[in-house]
Amino acid sequence: MQIIPVIDLKGGQVVHARRGMRHLYRPVHSRLAEGADPLVLTEALVELGGFRTLYVADLDAIAGTGDNGPVLAGLRARFPALDLWVDAAEATGPALDARRAADLGTPVVGSESLPAAAALAALGQEGFILSLDRNADGPLGPRAVHETPALWPSRLIAMTLARVGSGEGPDLDRIADLRARAPAAQVFAAGGVRGRADLEALVDARAAGVLVATALHDGTLTATDLADFR
Repeated sequence: MQIIPVIDLKGGQVVHARRGMRHLYRPVHSRLAEGADPLVLTEALVELGGFRTLYVADLDAIAGTGDNGPVLAGLRARFPALDLWVDAAEATGPALDARRAADLGTPVVGSESLPAAAALAALGQEGFILSLDRNADGPLGPRAVHETPALWPSRLIAMTLARVGSGEGPDLDRIADLRARAPAAQVFAAGGVRGRADLEALVDARAAGVLVATALHDGTLTATDLADFR
């Protein structure tokens, strides 16, 4: 199972995501490094776990208030071997093509950013990752996106925002549901990982991987823990 660290960008800094309440996010306080500089924290994360992939959420782009393009360009220049997965609210073919052509990461299309299921259908099923976003009230974005596995690409993120930064554990039932409805897809969990036991539970649930932030920054997951899951 692949463990993928997450950085959430807002105003050029890494912020601590909690339960999807983005207006309350503040610069992260990490045991790995001082401050909230994305390049410094990414270097610390890579040193901790030897990660091959980094998930980046551009919260300003998602909110429509700007973007963190210069930060992403800096990450690509500093860490050329790192596979960046980038959610920057891109949901059209030209936008996804532009990101790939610029070598600024693999696009993550969030269901919350899709205007309609037809927009997802127009993207085809290759060259991006679909994040099926949910908050405490239920699915975000067009319901048909969540209910039509025929539209889904081969990589899915079960983004459970209400559990992000919550310490409540991953949503194992949701992983099982998505795997049952899309048996050929790789399903990545996101939200709620508390420590090693949750990683072991996700392995048992046959998740392809998991997105993690808080448990890395607060030291709950150690380098030894991470090494055992490579």
